[in-house]
Amino acid sequence: MRTGESDGQLAERLANAAGAILLDLRARGVLEGKALGKAGDEAANAMLCRELRAARPDDALLSEEEKDNPARCGQRRVWIVDPLDGTREYGEGRADWAVHVALAIDGVATVGAVALPGLGITLTSAVPVPPSPANEPLRMLVSRTRPAAEAVFVAERLGAELVPMGSAGAKAMAVVRGEADIYLHTGGQYEWDNCAPVAVAQAAGLHVSRADGSPLRYNNPNTYLPDLLICRTELAADVLRLAAEYSAA
Repeated sequence: MRTGESDGQLAERLANAAGAILLDLRARGVLEGKALGKAGDEAANAMLCRELRAARPDDALLSEEEKDNPARCGQRRVWIVDPLDGTREYGEGRADWAVHVALAIDGVATVGAVALPGLGITLTSAVPVPPSPANEPLRMLVSRTRPAAEAVFVAERLGAELVPMGSAGAKAMAVVRGEADIYLHTGGQYEWDNCAPVAVAQAAGLHVSRADGSPLRYNNPNTYLPDLLICRTELAADVLRLAAEYSAA
């Protein structure tokens, strides 16, 4: 525990530390593929949970790799972490994977750090990324393996280029960094998949919501989140309209 460390500083420090663990494990070359991903998840999760419980003992914790404790729902502050978002990409030696460390307060993604260790970058809600010009043509992120039909429909109507990418965190941060303009996901996620990315994207002034425009809420008894939209604010109305048009068809 570090005296005087803010929530934002804690999130960034731990995301970086988890990223370092994952890079070191992969660099050893002993494991690969699914075995590497499993070992990386376990090692990063053990450190994150240990450090968060030491630094914020009064807060609740929700991690993809830990057994859920329903008592968290009665607390205002809950840390929501994904030790390794994009296990497949990590195991394949790619760079489009991430570490998520977030703090939700009263159900709102308030603090977030998303490390992209393969790129040597960490983005945080504490230091918002300044806005960049829109891409021409617009660029819309989709899954590498299963592009959502809704996203393909919206991209076609907007004349946007589809950009396949790995983890949710990598895709969300591509919008934050200005490498893409829209990330519409309708294939189902969990709170740890997007809480940190949403906190970072909000701080950067981007639009964040469910695919129907409703707000994203965290620390729910059921941690499943069916859909997500992160995009440039000026595109939000058109994307939401087209998503609704697809759903109504």
